[in-house]
Amino acid sequence: MNPTDTPEWRKLEAHYAQVENLHLRDLFAADPNRVDALTLEAAGWRVDFSKNRLTGETLSLLQDLAVALKVPQEAAAMARGEKINRTENRAVMHMALRNLSGKPMMVDGQDVMPGVVAVVEKMTSFAHRVHEGRFLGFTGKKLKNIVNIGIGGSDLGPQMVYEALKFYSKRDLKVEFVSNIDGAHISEALVGLDPEETLFIVASKTFTTQETMTNAYSAKDWLLAALGEEKAVAQHFVALSTNLEAVQAFGIAKENVFEFWDWVGGRYSLTSAIGLSLVLGLGPEVFDALRAGFYAMDQHFLEAPMAENLPVNLALVGLWYNNFFGAQSVALLPYSQYLSRFPAYFQQGDMESNGKGTDRQGRPVNYQTGPIVWGEPGTGGQHAFYQLIHQGTKLIPCDFIGFVQPLNELGDHQEKLMANFFAQQKALAFGKGIKELKAESCPEELIPFKLFEGNRPSTSLLAAKLTPESLGALIALYEHKIFVQGILWNIYSFDQWGVELGKQLAKGILEDLKSGQVSPEQDASTAAQLNFYHQRSQPS
Repeated sequence: MNPTDTPEWRKLEAHYAQVENLHLRDLFAADPNRVDALTLEAAGWRVDFSKNRLTGETLSLLQDLAVALKVPQEAAAMARGEKINRTENRAVMHMALRNLSGKPMMVDGQDVMPGVVAVVEKMTSFAHRVHEGRFLGFTGKKLKNIVNIGIGGSDLGPQMVYEALKFYSKRDLKVEFVSNIDGAHISEALVGLDPEETLFIVASKTFTTQETMTNAYSAKDWLLAALGEEKAVAQHFVALSTNLEAVQAFGIAKENVFEFWDWVGGRYSLTSAIGLSLVLGLGPEVFDALRAGFYAMDQHFLEAPMAENLPVNLALVGLWYNNFFGAQSVALLPYSQYLSRFPAYFQQGDMESNGKGTDRQGRPVNYQTGPIVWGEPGTGGQHAFYQLIHQGTKLIPCDFIGFVQPLNELGDHQEKLMANFFAQQKALAFGKGIKELKAESCPEELIPFKLFEGNRPSTSLLAAKLTPESLGALIALYEHKIFVQGILWNIYSFDQWGVELGKQLAKGILEDLKSGQVSPEQDASTAAQLNFYHQRSQPS
């Protein structure tokens, strides 16, 4: 149903009118137990919602909305393998990829867990063979370079996790990720690599994805230019695909194809065969620990009551700002350089999932759905865009992600990093008023410029240490948050039809580019651009 038509939504509208102008300073002053009441813990994460512009009543009313819109039932349906991706008639079973319970998980009446276990075992076995020098390159050299070729979820997920867990990585292996069809990406990735020591992973379910296959064929040409013989491909390429015929035609051995399934969406697939680069680059033990973290948060999400459920409450707080305060974006701010790709990963995860303007009944929505997701790691971001968050005209809720213990003990770096982590949240919440500025002898004419209004919301996510387990739990937390918000907005989160039109149009334009012509069906602007391109592409 349209969420805005529910009694629960109308109650939230009335409540919003009562609390919209309350300041966080006053909310903290009025409730000495505010922090305890608005802090939740699960799967190694402590999440503090107290610096948000809400009260316990707000969360209670939001939770009532989640109950009315059947969030628990929808989560259970997903876990049962029901085809909740209805526009593509598919189940959504990424939780099966990290199911460590030993219990069956069913799709179309069949237990998918034997297949999941078999693929993980196959990846583990392959990684051990590479690490131990039992799977060698064509000339007998040990493989020292791994190049993952993919796009979207088959690139962003593994790349983000590899960077996040680089501390635990196998330092004798160099791992590269190539996605962009721009030839610069693969050209630069291959600089300095020895073809005899390089293994390529081609990640494409259909083995037809334009960007991935263009890069794969360029990699193949690079390899064969050095090694000469076509049969060398079998020792230097593996595939993550379901199109066995196309894979074998490329030259990849059948036994080096790793299966995944249509009940796994690309942006939720990193613990499937798509994670092969992680099993190789980090090691099977690290990959298993990562899956254990996912599983811990999955179980919490499915079993915890509404009031204690981390993903549900993170989703509800996001909806509160998106649909009541009118916030257009949310900033993900990890205070860990290892998580530098985390915001980019969840740009895709969130914006591709919930960037929808049509509800489940095919009607245009009359309310805001998915937010713009962005961010950079601290403290670099503080010297880039925090000015706008603190004193700009836009309300930007922030998620601060931090860790108590550093992975690299180096002087007082950790204390200074975390001092900024805590200080930025405090500054956003409470600001600095005229009295404080005058007490600092601030010149009268500068007070308007140095005044910090505060009342800028943030959520703190804190774990003891960045480990494979804590990272897995964090990723699952945001995955389930996205799912819950899709339910609340009555949209389908697991399709992505919006990416298709550009792909279709690109095929016709590619023909024009290769022919040097401009088709009559091109609009005036595109035709002018193509003419400019053709004129400038001719040798001078």
